[in-house]
Amino acid sequence: METIEGGSLLRIFVGESDEYEGRPLYEAIVLMLRREGLAGATVFRGIEGFGASSTIHTARVLRLSADLPVLIECVDQRSEVERVLPILDEMVTEGLVTIEKADVRIYRGRGR
Repeated sequence: METIEGGSLLRIFVGESDEYEGRPLYEAIVLMLRREGLAGATVFRGIEGFGASSTIHTARVLRLSADLPVLIECVDQRSEVERVLPILDEMVTEGLVTIEKADVRIYRGRGR
């Protein structure tokens, strides 16, 4: 196990239909985080939610939405997270970004 001091959890909340330069915004953000050398990122697709407009977006069959909530999470050192914030400012036009202090423990595969 490896422990990282000064870790941060970056959370980016956007809509599934949001785009950036012709591709889904969540995909463009993951590619940017990878290009910028952050430790990793995961995208979660929500089944229901609402944002600033208060419009409910849902995956329920009777009210199928084409714009479900999407959450991108990335954990790295605070300095790395802060370094990509100006890039996110350019990419995200509607959404929410949060940064939280994180205690980080990394478990890596063990050689045999």
